[in-house]
Amino acid sequence: MSAAKCPICGKPAVPEHRPFCSPRCADLDLHRWLTGRYTVPATEDPEDPGDADDEG
Repeated sequence: MSAAKCPICGKPAVPEHRPFCSPRCADLDLHRWLTGRYTVPATEDPEDPGDADDEG
């Protein structure tokens, strides 16, 4: 079984900072989320054809 790697730098992850290798890499990841570098894609659900005509 291979050791998990830090998603930021690729070094082996340390249990205290998992999944990162250090507080520095954890802070870099947080900074990327807070500045909008990482985003979670969102999709709009298409409207139901029956919902479009609810006026009557």
